[in-house]
Amino acid sequence: MSSGGCSTCLETIFSVVLPPLGVFFRYGCCSSEFFVSLALTALFYVPGIVYSVWVILKTPPEPPGIDGERPYYILA
Repeated sequence: MSSGGCSTCLETIFSVVLPPLGVFFRYGCCSSEFFVSLALTALFYVPGIVYSVWVILKTPPEPPGIDGERPYYILA
């Protein structure tokens, strides 16, 4: 995966264009953040954008672990 700053920038851009897509890249498709973003975007587009950008910017990306994808504490 790319560096933390670059991935956050790309996720933010995707969140403005299609809000659930940016949240999907950060949290995956089976998270509550994704479903809230999907519902807000389906009902009202602008609240979906605001929520998605807020969710992405509030949580820093996880640092890569030993295998490059998962943090080391998950591997144990």
